[in-house]
Amino acid sequence: MKATLINQADTALDTEEQEILDAFEQDVIVPVSASKAQRAAAKTIANRTLKRDERINIRLSSMDLGALKSKAGELGMPYQTLVSAVLHQYVTGRLAPSASAAVL
Repeated sequence: MKATLINQADTALDTEEQEILDAFEQDVIVPVSASKAQRAAAKTIANRTLKRDERINIRLSSMDLGALKSKAGELGMPYQTLVSAVLHQYVTGRLAPSASAAVL
């Protein structure tokens, strides 16, 4: 299955999102202090999101595994991390199969 990152240009922004993007690009966004409760809540959410608490076993062709290891090496990361990142991007909608990809 061939997949591509969803291009931001392909996604229409609503008015609020466009205002935020414009402010960011004009460098007018000012950081604000978060309360201890807000920081704690954000930390809890981040920990739940990033927690890797499940193992999977998967069989790949030696050619695919070699290509994964090679690509991970180019990116400076372990290949398991690359596989996890790609799967995360796919399930969160940031990586989508191309229209021409055949589903197995």
